Amino acid sequence: MDSSDRMLSPMDRLSAILSDDMARVNTAIRTRMASRHAPRIPEVTAHLVEAGGKRLRPMLTLAAARALGYDGDDHVRLAATVEFIHTATLLHDDVVDESSQRRGRPTANLLWDNKSSVLVGDYLFARSFQLMTETGNLRVLDILADASATIAEGEVLQLTAAQDLKTDEAIYLQVVRGKTAALFAAAAEVGGIIAGGTEAEVRGLRDYGDAVGIAFQIADDLLDYGGTAAAIGKNTGDDFRERKVTLPVIKAVAAADAEGRAFWSRVIEAGEQRDGDLDEAMRRLDATGAMAAARNDALGWAARARGALAPLPYGKIKSTLQDLSDFVVQRIA
Repeated sequence: MDSSDRMLSPMDRLSAILSDDMARVNTAIRTRMASRHAPRIPEVTAHLVEAGGKRLRPMLTLAAARALGYDGDDHVRLAATVEFIHTATLLHDDVVDESSQRRGRPTANLLWDNKSSVLVGDYLFARSFQLMTETGNLRVLDILADASATIAEGEVLQLTAAQDLKTDEAIYLQVVRGKTAALFAAAAEVGGIIAGGTEAEVRGLRDYGDAVGIAFQIADDLLDYGGTAAAIGKNTGDDFRERKVTLPVIKAVAAADAEGRAFWSRVIEAGEQRDGDLDEAMRRLDATGAMAAARNDALGWAARARGALAPLPYGKIKSTLQDLSDFVVQRIA
């Protein structure tokens, strides 16, 4: 690695390595999100797709394939598939969560309406399945179809677990695997499969995506109680205002005394939030050690991701992916 590479973040280094492939992915995305009969579809899709997201999920697909020496075209189709699945879930999530900001911009449901967001999300899911079938690989189709079902299942589980202080860390992990880690894992796994990787390599890629996704989500949950809107792409405290039971809250409730449990019950379960409650919640999260404990969990998952790549051949992409596992939690380290 030369000195100029060292100055770049792992995300930027990966983006530079995969720049040609990502240009092809972006072309495929723009082509496939077009609609002759419903111009609102590309309007809504473009608002989110072109909002400056990092494209981490499709880059995992490209990186996995390239790390194993793949030189075909199917990794581009699969990367576009992964991004469409991700974008569809974001459109649906913003409706469910009644969000007003995504990646620092107004959400599609705010600019248009809920119906448009839901229906365009459905369209993108359909497009994703068209793309993945073009590879002719049934194993890839099975993995991405399963990931799509897991994502939906995780969202429904989150509805039942949200605002319920009986939600424990096992349920939280199941939700996170559904809403975030499932697509990270599938994105990396299908890249390995399309490249003809060994079972050990493919399993390592899947485990890497799973662990990175979990670390990424825990970091996001932590930042909600101490980050900036620019860092997390939404308003600080949104999870608190939406009464979401995330890992820091789960740990704080487990460590709380009677007064603390009464506080969390009032603001989360009963939804009786008053001025100053967010600051009080942050104070209690620190006082109980919940923030530090959740941070340690995120760092542990990042370390697990790094180790999962052991079966892959050494190279610039592998080392960059290993550094990326640390990078996703750097903002909370």
